[in-house]
Amino acid sequence: MATSTGADLPTVDDDSRVYWDGYREGRFLIARCGACGRVHHYPRPICPFCWSDQVAPSPASGRATLYTYSTVYMNDLAPFRDRLPYVAAMVDLEEGPRVMTTVVGCEPAELRVGMALVVDFQPLSDELTAPVFRPAL
Repeated sequence: MATSTGADLPTVDDDSRVYWDGYREGRFLIARCGACGRVHHYPRPICPFCWSDQVAPSPASGRATLYTYSTVYMNDLAPFRDRLPYVAAMVDLEEGPRVMTTVVGCEPAELRVGMALVVDFQPLSDELTAPVFRPAL
């Protein structure tokens, strides 16, 4: 794990804490609206579809499909320069939302658009863990 300065970590607030806690515990959570029933990710307290504030965390399957990706070979910003090369990707969650993430656990040349992925969790610090995706077995 790369050493973090703290300035390069996500900000955890009262609205996002339950999601970050879930990731640290190995649970992939997305947001579900109690008013319209739709799910979204990244989590936010207001539904982007109906504007309701009846949003709550909901367990997700952790299954996704690779939509698109780019292998990053150069990035001078911390903490990314310590992770080179890495794969920045957009994946379609089984539940519907398309999310930005990182793909781990395989060589970039092995990636194919449409391939099945599963969630994994990568520590960012002692307190924070981020969801990433790897090829499904």
